[in-house]
Amino acid sequence: MAQAKVLNEKEVRKVLLYIASRKHSTRNRAMFALLNATGMRVGELASLQLCDVLTNDGNIVEEVRLSADQTKGSRGRIVVLSEKAQEEIKNYLQTRFRLKELLAVTMTDTNRALFTTQKEPNRGFTPSTLAQHFHYIYKGAGITGASSHSSRRSFITNLANMGVSVRVLMELAGHRSMAVTQKYIDVNPMMMRTAVELLS
Repeated sequence: MAQAKVLNEKEVRKVLLYIASRKHSTRNRAMFALLNATGMRVGELASLQLCDVLTNDGNIVEEVRLSADQTKGSRGRIVVLSEKAQEEIKNYLQTRFRLKELLAVTMTDTNRALFTTQKEPNRGFTPSTLAQHFHYIYKGAGITGASSHSSRRSFITNLANMGVSVRVLMELAGHRSMAVTQKYIDVNPMMMRTAVELLS
């Protein structure tokens, strides 16, 4: 079975433009941005609750601590959120709750799903419905060969292109083996060009 397509910048822009033109654009943009910025699995994204991303004082956490129940392989892991990823979550929650400050949200039931659906406003997406959701987004944006796994592969490949070591990538991806992480990296002409230019 072919691996999921690694997205280039132009394709990411196409997806974002498509998302912006559809319903639930703030939610869908936040989900897409979060997958691209963290390399999370789609099942991990679906499992997120409000309490996973909000501090007690209503700010967005810098690290998401996923429990063993939320990850693949029955062991917890830490997902690091960049400032951009934190901002995307904040914008989505401000839109969802129609609040500028999110402290009031922490005084409600924060065991609710972070990303909600019209059908399941408290429980949110299942991993399979979220994977299907992204399938339709990519199809609508005209991106062939992409799947819910594309953002994860793109995250790992892009960081590898920037020279991040496989050891660090392994931790960020939540893999137990470097060999598994290496399979995610899409070796492309730009990578090869950068490598040989190191000798110049």
